[in-house]
Amino acid sequence: MGDFPAIEFAKGEHPHRLLLGLGNRHGLIAGATGTGKTVSLKVLAEGFSRAGVPVFVADVKGDLAGLAQPGTPDPKLADRAKQLGLCELAFAPCPTVFWDLYGQQGYPIRTAIAEMGPLLLSRLLQLNETQEGVLNIAFKAADEEGLLLLDLKDLQALLAFMAENAAQFSGTYGNVSKASVGAIQRQLLVLEQQGGEDFFGEPALDLHDFLRTTSDGRGVVNILAADKLIQSPRLYATFLLWMLSELFEALPEVGDPEKPRLVFFFDEAHLLFDDAPKALTEKVEQVVRLIRSKGVGVYFVTQNPIDVPDRVLGQLGHRIQHALRAFTPRDQKALKACADTFRSDKGFDVVRALQELGVGEALVSVLDEKGIPEVVERAFIYPPVSRMGPITPEERKAAIAAGGLALKYATTVDRESAYEKLTARAAERQAGGEQPKAEKTASRGRSRDNFGESVFKSVARSTGSSLGTQIGRSVAKSLGGSGAVATVGGSIGRAVIRGILGSILGER
Repeated sequence: MGDFPAIEFAKGEHPHRLLLGLGNRHGLIAGATGTGKTVSLKVLAEGFSRAGVPVFVADVKGDLAGLAQPGTPDPKLADRAKQLGLCELAFAPCPTVFWDLYGQQGYPIRTAIAEMGPLLLSRLLQLNETQEGVLNIAFKAADEEGLLLLDLKDLQALLAFMAENAAQFSGTYGNVSKASVGAIQRQLLVLEQQGGEDFFGEPALDLHDFLRTTSDGRGVVNILAADKLIQSPRLYATFLLWMLSELFEALPEVGDPEKPRLVFFFDEAHLLFDDAPKALTEKVEQVVRLIRSKGVGVYFVTQNPIDVPDRVLGQLGHRIQHALRAFTPRDQKALKACADTFRSDKGFDVVRALQELGVGEALVSVLDEKGIPEVVERAFIYPPVSRMGPITPEERKAAIAAGGLALKYATTVDRESAYEKLTARAAERQAGGEQPKAEKTASRGRSRDNFGESVFKSVARSTGSSLGTQIGRSVAKSLGGSGAVATVGGSIGRAVIRGILGSILGER
């Protein structure tokens, strides 16, 4: 393949190299359990990291955490290296940062309900059109009343308030039935029980923390502890689509850069698609198709290619296919379908090869410098230089401490938001301390002023301070007054915050 920068990861009749300039063309690593998929993932992740490309991996089984520690000499690894004509393995760790939506095995990942927006929440809560309309009314009312929606209790408090005052809201915004509100509340309860209360809140994740490199130019490997998360498919789906959507909206167009800006590996991808709402599958396909131009590569790791929807599978240019088993008629059909997708030479029996592959061996086809899939070849995957297995709790704790993000994410922030304000209003009513109309109007104005100012801070935080700060400062400078800033800032801020989904999700 010439002198193009690449990751050499396997060897058959000749070495196989994944060109860094085509690393954003996405890929698939597939094969039956125990055939070596995790090794292939680790070798590619190590290669991207060495090349200065940040990596994100979802660690479903816990063994990908071994990327944080150097490997140890092993006779099997030594034999494989000798067989492939490699020099003595130089065992080394990758620079890693651990993340965990539950905040137990890594830095917590959070986002605000307001940043998620009603459209994505409606899809993930599987609401019908009527219920989606009610949720949109809730967000509209929160905007107009200056009620920040940061966590689940904020949205639940607002929905309870709407149910108690359904007639008033119906007269202002259209029909708001208690039945629809109750249906939304029940779906929110399901999400909360799956751990949604840990995901929604502040401080919100700064996605630029996924794009870090070390002082010596290596890409940081971000490892998401997903062994517990994968048991909550709805929360996992929420996180995945939100993260890809945020990246798509936040990153600039770069076309085909010399190397990707970020590479994602989703291990056990079949678990994601098995339990995902239809809307998620559609949006993953859409984002995968479009996010390439942002310099982001997405690699799915699964047991069988048919686990990945066809419209997603068609976007994956790089293929590492480990052995497949054909014990049932469905397996045989999948085996034939998989073989037909490879570009092969005459006389090479792909179906037979798929069943004969040993552990650590795979059929490999990556894109050449012209973007054309290589002729498929049987090859052995190189051994990784990081640890082949999990790490100890002490090692994880040390890695988290060295990650440098504890001050930013460790402490939960619970600002005054919809829950606190609505609770205070209810207490005033019960105490018989209803505000005079004029005072209530003035209070509402002050609330909106505060809301407009907080929007700027929220935008700055959610976009790594660049876009949000520019908007906030330019509007404040040009308008110069809290009332005007609040009015225009509230409008622009909400548009930017919810813009993470605007061009991706569309209308129903």
